[in-house]
Amino acid sequence: MTVPTVEALLALPASERPDALEAAVVAEFRAAMLMEDTEALPLDKAFFELGLTSLRITDIKRRLEAALDCEISANALFNRPTVRDLVAYLMSDVLVDVFPRAEQAPVDSGVSASDKALVDDLLQDLYRA
Repeated sequence: MTVPTVEALLALPASERPDALEAAVVAEFRAAMLMEDTEALPLDKAFFELGLTSLRITDIKRRLEAALDCEISANALFNRPTVRDLVAYLMSDVLVDVFPRAEQAPVDSGVSASDKALVDDLLQDLYRA
Protein backbone atom coordinates (compact mmCIF):
# COMPACT_ATOMS: atom_id res chain seq x y z
CA MET A 1 0.00 0.00 0.00
CA THR A 2 1.30 3.42 -0.87
CA VAL A 3 0.70 6.47 1.24
CA PRO A 4 -2.40 8.27 -0.02
CA THR A 5 -2.12 11.85 -1.15
CA VAL A 6 -3.96 14.59 0.70
CA GLU A 7 -6.43 14.68 -2.20
CA ALA A 8 -7.04 10.94 -1.87
CA LEU A 9 -7.64 11.31 1.87
CA LEU A 10 -10.02 14.21 1.30
CA ALA A 11 -11.96 12.09 -1.21
CA LEU A 12 -12.73 9.60 1.55
CA PRO A 13 -15.55 10.10 4.04
CA ALA A 14 -14.16 11.81 7.15
CA SER A 15 -14.86 8.70 9.23
CA GLU A 16 -12.57 6.58 7.01
CA ARG A 17 -9.60 8.96 6.85
CA PRO A 18 -7.92 8.02 10.17
CA ASP A 19 -7.91 4.32 9.29
CA ALA A 20 -6.61 5.01 5.78
CA LEU A 21 -3.78 7.17 7.12
CA GLU A 22 -2.87 4.64 9.79
CA ALA A 23 -2.87 1.78 7.29
CA ALA A 24 -0.60 3.76 4.97
CA VAL A 25 1.84 4.70 7.74
CA VAL A 26 1.92 1.10 8.94
CA ALA A 27 2.63 -0.02 5.38
CA GLU A 28 5.58 2.39 5.18
CA PHE A 29 7.03 1.02 8.41
CA ARG A 30 6.49 -2.58 7.30
CA ALA A 31 8.23 -1.87 4.01
CA ALA A 32 11.16 -0.20 5.79
CA MET A 33 11.48 -3.20 8.09
CA LEU A 34 11.09 -5.72 5.25
CA MET A 35 8.01 -7.19 6.94
CA GLU A 36 5.34 -9.21 5.18
CA ASP A 37 1.84 -7.74 4.97
CA THR A 38 0.62 -10.53 7.21
CA GLU A 39 3.08 -9.70 10.00
CA ALA A 40 1.70 -7.60 12.84
CA LEU A 41 3.41 -4.31 13.53
CA PRO A 42 3.08 -3.22 17.17
CA LEU A 43 1.65 0.29 17.01
CA ASP A 44 2.63 1.20 20.58
CA LYS A 45 6.22 -0.01 20.48
CA ALA A 46 8.96 2.62 20.14
CA PHE A 47 10.69 2.84 16.76
CA PHE A 48 14.06 1.87 18.22
CA GLU A 49 12.50 -1.09 20.04
CA LEU A 50 11.26 -2.26 16.65
CA GLY A 51 14.87 -2.26 15.47
CA LEU A 52 14.74 0.90 13.39
CA THR A 53 17.73 3.20 13.15
CA SER A 54 17.72 6.99 12.95
CA LEU A 55 18.61 6.71 9.27
CA ARG A 56 15.69 4.37 8.55
CA ILE A 57 13.27 6.61 10.49
CA THR A 58 14.50 9.62 8.51
CA ASP A 59 13.90 7.70 5.28
CA ILE A 60 10.32 6.88 6.35
CA LYS A 61 9.83 10.55 7.28
CA ARG A 62 10.96 11.68 3.81
CA ARG A 63 8.67 9.22 2.02
CA LEU A 64 5.68 10.30 4.12
CA GLU A 65 6.47 13.98 3.53
CA ALA A 66 6.70 13.42 -0.23
CA ALA A 67 3.45 11.47 -0.42
CA LEU A 68 1.48 13.78 1.86
CA ASP A 69 3.12 16.99 0.61
CA CYS A 70 3.84 18.16 4.13
CA GLU A 71 6.67 18.70 6.57
CA ILE A 72 7.07 16.34 9.51
CA SER A 73 9.12 17.62 12.41
CA ALA A 74 12.10 15.41 13.19
CA ASN A 75 11.60 16.36 16.84
CA ALA A 76 8.06 15.04 16.67
CA LEU A 77 9.35 11.65 15.52
CA PHE A 78 11.58 11.39 18.55
CA ASN A 79 9.05 12.91 20.96
CA ARG A 80 6.28 10.66 19.63
CA PRO A 81 8.27 7.51 19.00
CA THR A 82 5.53 5.03 18.08
CA VAL A 83 3.47 4.49 14.96
CA ARG A 84 0.28 5.31 16.87
CA ASP A 85 1.84 8.56 18.17
CA LEU A 86 3.06 9.48 14.69
CA VAL A 87 -0.40 8.97 13.18
CA ALA A 88 -1.97 11.08 15.96
CA TYR A 89 0.64 13.82 15.35
CA LEU A 90 -0.05 13.78 11.60
CA MET A 91 -3.78 14.10 12.20
CA SER A 92 -3.63 16.79 14.88
CA ASP A 93 -0.65 18.93 13.90
CA VAL A 94 0.28 18.32 10.26
CA LEU A 95 -2.79 17.43 8.23
CA VAL A 96 -5.21 19.79 9.97
CA ASP A 97 -7.07 20.47 6.70
CA VAL A 98 -7.74 16.76 6.28
CA PHE A 99 -8.53 16.07 9.95
CA PRO A 100 -10.15 19.24 11.31
CA ARG A 101 -10.70 19.39 15.02
CA ALA A 102 -14.30 19.13 16.07
CA GLU A 103 -15.94 22.44 16.75
CA GLN A 104 -16.57 22.78 20.42
CA ALA A 105 -20.09 23.83 21.32
CA PRO A 106 -20.22 26.81 23.66
CA VAL A 107 -20.79 25.79 27.23
CA ASP A 108 -23.69 27.47 28.99
CA SER A 109 -22.24 28.40 32.35
CA GLY A 110 -25.54 29.71 33.64
CA VAL A 111 -23.91 33.07 34.39
CA SER A 112 -25.70 36.12 33.05
CA ALA A 113 -23.85 38.83 31.16
CA SER A 114 -24.40 41.29 34.01
CA ASP A 115 -23.00 38.84 36.56
CA LYS A 116 -19.99 38.22 34.33
CA ALA A 117 -19.42 41.98 34.03
CA LEU A 118 -19.65 42.34 37.82
CA VAL A 119 -17.09 39.56 38.35
CA ASP A 120 -14.78 41.11 35.73
CA ASP A 121 -15.01 44.48 37.52
CA LEU A 122 -14.26 42.87 40.89
CA LEU A 123 -11.28 41.01 39.46
CA GLN A 124 -9.94 44.23 37.92
CA ASP A 125 -10.31 46.00 41.28
CA LEU A 126 -8.46 43.16 43.02
CA TYR A 127 -5.73 43.25 40.39
CA ARG A 128 -5.21 46.99 40.86
CA ALA A 129 -5.06 46.67 44.66
